[in-house]
Amino acid sequence: MKASLVFAASLCLTLAALAQPADDDKRAAIAALAERASLHERQDKYADAVAEYTKILALDKTLANIYQQRGLVQFKAGKIKESIADFDKYIELNPAAKISHWQRGISYYYAAQYDHGRKQFEGYQDFDSNDVENAVWRFMCMVRSVGIEKARKDMLKIGADKRVPMRQVYDLYKGDLKTDDVFAACKAGKPNPTQLSQRLFYAHLYVGIYQELLGNKKSAFEHLELATEKHRIGHYMWDVARVHRDLLAKELTKGK
Repeated sequence: MKASLVFAASLCLTLAALAQPADDDKRAAIAALAERASLHERQDKYADAVAEYTKILALDKTLANIYQQRGLVQFKAGKIKESIADFDKYIELNPAAKISHWQRGISYYYAAQYDHGRKQFEGYQDFDSNDVENAVWRFMCMVRSVGIEKARKDMLKIGADKRVPMRQVYDLYKGDLKTDDVFAACKAGKPNPTQLSQRLFYAHLYVGIYQELLGNKKSAFEHLELATEKHRIGHYMWDVARVHRDLLAKELTKGK
């Protein structure tokens, strides 16, 4: 997804709001805890990061951005319901964020709360009508409820998402292209190695999810494995791919 919530900048604004001298110790404690939480997160120590964010909220339960950041880390740790609870609290404290909160929509999908997910992505359409991923995630929620054919007929119309290969991903889900077309688009225009890797990450992510929707779980896992292991990007969607891969791996193991 294209929109993002910048935690570091918003935390600085929050700390700056603690203007009274009596708040100096509190500000320093929160900053130290946030720094440790961020370090744990960068090291993929998600439980430790959650613990530090929880300590911050024990000091001040009004810090909306801490709920947001803890929700992101909860998701990365595979704690889907906990991530939704934190996102809900973030939105309660910051209602303006509701319409654009695509991370909550993704968590709804993995919690099998498909109607909530569909509504979240429909709301996001009013925030940005040019995001193919938003249409795809709404489509995914609808497939789980009404089937692939009805979902295709009601797929959101998207404007000019210029990211490669998003237009091809959209047409794949719509039923108008094949998976090979998505990968061919990734190589068009002679992208440099970094650009190509990022394109291939999204191609493997969404081709993998598409294969799962069609019932081809083994192929889906192979694509998600390539996305996460061969094309790591510094974006929340990489964590989404990893969580999806791990959940799918458990399903495949159970089926043996």
